[in-house]
Amino acid sequence: MLTAKRASVWRSRYEVTQDGHVIARWEGSLWRSGGRLEVAGHAFEVRGNAWGSRFSMLDKAGGVVAAADRVGRKRWSVTAGGVTYQFQRASVWSQAQDLYAGGRKVGSVRKVSFWGSDVAVDLPGVPLPVQVFVLGVIVTMWQAQAAAASSGSGGG
Repeated sequence: MLTAKRASVWRSRYEVTQDGHVIARWEGSLWRSGGRLEVAGHAFEVRGNAWGSRFSMLDKAGGVVAAADRVGRKRWSVTAGGVTYQFQRASVWSQAQDLYAGGRKVGSVRKVSFWGSDVAVDLPGVPLPVQVFVLGVIVTMWQAQAAAASSGSGGG
């Protein structure tokens, strides 16, 4: 299992650790959907569409390494290396996202606590760069949902 700890109060920057060692980093973009991630010295760019429903993870040459589709829906997917990973929101009341294979839950991405911003990533069988991509997509989705909720609650 991986743990992602927010490294900055002001930015969407996370350090991903395994057994207490930093193994990857995610930094969300301030001005658009997406960001950058680094895994084992390899940098990737993550680009999202204007609606935040599709994301692509690009290598240095601009090739697509992974793609997420239907993000923000109850069921959505990530495709990488010819494999499609199916995700589903755990419940209407939860932000947790569960990974399914063969119709059964096999992993999840969820906040460690209700109040904190740390995230537990448990995606067995998913390559590490794709796990960090999924983390970035989910964190970006959570932030967009929080922004939408806060802008809608200030009515007058």
